[in-house]
Amino acid sequence: MDKISSIRGMPDVFESDTNYLAELNETLSRIFLSHNLNEINTPILEQTELFIRSTGVTSDIVNKEIYSFNDRNEQSLSLRPEGTAGVVRSIIQKKLDTAEHKLWYQGPMFRYERPQKGRFRQFNQAGVELLGFEEGSSDLEIISIVCDIFIELELENSVLRINHLGDKDTKEKFSSELLKYLKTYKGELSDNDKEKLNKNPLRLLDSKDGDLKDFLDKGPKIIDFLSSEQLNLLDKIQSVFGKYVEIELDSSLVRGLDYYTGLVFEAVSSNLGAQDSFLGGGRYDELSKDLGGKEMPAIGFAIGLERLILLAGKDLAVPRNTDIYIINQGLIAESLALDLSRKLRIYDLIVELDLSGASFSKQFKKANKLKSKSIIVIGEDEAVKCEFIIRLFD
Repeated sequence: MDKISSIRGMPDVFESDTNYLAELNETLSRIFLSHNLNEINTPILEQTELFIRSTGVTSDIVNKEIYSFNDRNEQSLSLRPEGTAGVVRSIIQKKLDTAEHKLWYQGPMFRYERPQKGRFRQFNQAGVELLGFEEGSSDLEIISIVCDIFIELELENSVLRINHLGDKDTKEKFSSELLKYLKTYKGELSDNDKEKLNKNPLRLLDSKDGDLKDFLDKGPKIIDFLSSEQLNLLDKIQSVFGKYVEIELDSSLVRGLDYYTGLVFEAVSSNLGAQDSFLGGGRYDELSKDLGGKEMPAIGFAIGLERLILLAGKDLAVPRNTDIYIINQGLIAESLALDLSRKLRIYDLIVELDLSGASFSKQFKKANKLKSKSIIVIGEDEAVKCEFIIRLFD
């Protein structure tokens, strides 16, 4: 009979990696709590329409990456490819879209893309969403959280790129000028890029096509369309946080989702190779209204945990050595050893109870292999003494 394999890009995660992930989650949650953020958990499955309306019809998520299927009622459902849409949907559904919220989340996301180093089809993200806050102080707060992650994890060779997409009017004016400019290049565009050109020209700014990038470098820049307030925000971010992390202004940065407006940013590291991004976010003031809610300005970011582990894993490694290994042999000894192990664990000790029933010599070898700090040996002859010791714990 043929063996059943896991789905490509959806790896099994064993002890060493789960330890890294647990340590990383603990570090991030500590940072988020220090900013007085509240945790939120949303479902892994959502209506497909949520992601179509939130990420945009030109996004790669909708066109190529989303995992969708019909349930028994022929309703189209999708595994969540990102966390923001579900958070905003939840706030609207619970009629909380008139208040301010400072939230964080962590959990698995799903995208159908080519698996590569640190990038999978099932992956883990942590994210932060500041909802109900106008542009200004909330933008500085979100960058402050990002800086804390850089500092706490001592991320080397990493840069925070920032840009501003302006408000709705700014985007429309810039998109119009960009469309005029790119029409002279239209004959050389791929079918996918032509579709983006017609529906959302801004999406072409993050193209990986070398020839198109060269052409775009000579075209209009969104920074020339920004107001003085928007330019001042970019300057303030660089002046306030530039002493903590390296910050670059990147006028081609737009991010991959249509809901972004205002400030956008992403963190990249040369240690990750060609796919160098590990954190991204920005402002999305129109998303609540687009999803049927009230106007609710918002800003947030998400961070890929597997990619972050590649950058900070060596600093996250915490050896988990056994505090006490209990060797036992015989029916009475086994019962007493089980009782003793339960009582010792009350004191937050890592206790390994040997379950093999093997000879003492083999059990000693296993205890040494685990690098146990202490070893307790219980045989039938020691059972009476051990029973007295156990009573002392009661």
